[in-house]
Amino acid sequence: MTSTLQPASTTEVVNRPGRWLALGVLVLAVLLVAVDATVLGLATPYISEDLKPSGTQLLWIGDVYSFVIAGLLVSMGSLGDRIGRKRILLVGATAFGAISVFNAYATTPEMMIVARALLGVAGATLMPATLALIRNLFHDPRERSLAVGIWGATASAGTAVGPIVGGFLLEHFWWGSVFLINLPVMAVLVLVGIKMLPESRTANPGPWDLVSVVLSLVGMIGVVYAIKEAATHGFAWTTLAAGLLGAAALYGFVRRQLSLPTPLLDMRLFRNRGLSGAVLADLLTILGLSGLVFFLSQYLQLVQGRRPLEAGLAELPAAIGAVVAGLVAGRAARRFSVRSVVSGGLAAIGLALAALTVLDQSTGYPLLGTALLVVGVGAGFSFTVTADVILSSVPKEQAGSASAVSETAYELGAALGIAALGSIVTGVYRDFTGPAGTPAAAHESLGGAVEAAAHMPAHSAGTMLDAARTSFVDGLALAAGVGATVLLAAAVAAWFLLRGQKLEDGGPEHT
Repeated sequence: MTSTLQPASTTEVVNRPGRWLALGVLVLAVLLVAVDATVLGLATPYISEDLKPSGTQLLWIGDVYSFVIAGLLVSMGSLGDRIGRKRILLVGATAFGAISVFNAYATTPEMMIVARALLGVAGATLMPATLALIRNLFHDPRERSLAVGIWGATASAGTAVGPIVGGFLLEHFWWGSVFLINLPVMAVLVLVGIKMLPESRTANPGPWDLVSVVLSLVGMIGVVYAIKEAATHGFAWTTLAAGLLGAAALYGFVRRQLSLPTPLLDMRLFRNRGLSGAVLADLLTILGLSGLVFFLSQYLQLVQGRRPLEAGLAELPAAIGAVVAGLVAGRAARRFSVRSVVSGGLAAIGLALAALTVLDQSTGYPLLGTALLVVGVGAGFSFTVTADVILSSVPKEQAGSASAVSETAYELGAALGIAALGSIVTGVYRDFTGPAGTPAAAHESLGGAVEAAAHMPAHSAGTMLDAARTSFVDGLALAAGVGATVLLAAAVAAWFLLRGQKLEDGGPEHT
């Protein structure tokens, strides 16, 4: 409810006509990014067959998007605060659509990696802008909780729509078509957004510091690259050098922010224990989930032999659970507590991942479907409440920076998860023992083994594929165990870090 003591200007903002329609435009941007992230996993076997990437190149195709987006989110969130969040959202959406075409028509693994990196540049403009605009559209805390819930539910719905639409396209067209589905969504977003979205920016924000932008980008990419390479190939001088360069750049970034009168990212935000706890919970959650999810589509298709559309439908319970939980998460956090909802959600995901450690080639769908449903419910509760905590922890003038911190944690967790857990899967997989004549390409990836089997004698091909699939599933089960450990640790950490944290309950805004 809006307090009668509020200034008239604030009441007008709370009652802004068309704010729910404007939210509809914002969630289209979220849909765009979520669909793109999920269809890539589904298309991976086809990309492997067509472009023939090595195992390392395949991991780069999967995670370079997250590397770049993680490196640029803070910079782009701050740029949106300065030049206008509506403007940067619409420019980013247009670029996202155009670069999707480049992804669709990539002809080599190297071109695909570059295309994914460019898509990360465009994607970095979208997510902070959407959350920041929600913060400026909805000043009533309960309305904002519902808006954030719808925002999160749409992201989850995108994870369901992506595989199903992608599966249909993969069965009828070539793999590049899964990227072209971004175009109609982008067109609607831009055309409607021009009319419906209000512009918002920070008053007197100061200059956009390019040195800070470079330090942020070099720091994030250097650190993530070093972790990825160390997990995949062990320590080498180049890996150590990249890690040290990244760490030095991030140290320089933090020092520079503390010395600038108008920093790119106000480091004092992290003095808020609620914001710090919510960011850490997001980071660990995605780290535990992403590597597993990246390989799950390959398990459903290349191990269990499901068609792409069937594999997409098999992943639906996770999205349904997340949508339902996201819409009621704000109410649950007010009735019980923030920390119980977030910690409970994280623990549920951890237990579901632990159940997946018993995976084998013939695991029935009841176990898979139940585990995915629990994962979705847990993620829906956790992500929605942490996003609400982060947004309500800062004045609306800093919404872009706070949103960027939230999204950076998400993307950094995704990159680290694919790097670390993906490397566990790949490392276990590469050691499988095939029959005589098994080509080296079969040890690079499961997609490579399936491709190689087509050119081998039937008996040898069957023996080799069975060994490869068994090894892949062993790696997947080990990654699920590591992911479960990370999620349960995150649940404990969130319980202590979010102690006493509450969502605003209506009335005047505290900024």
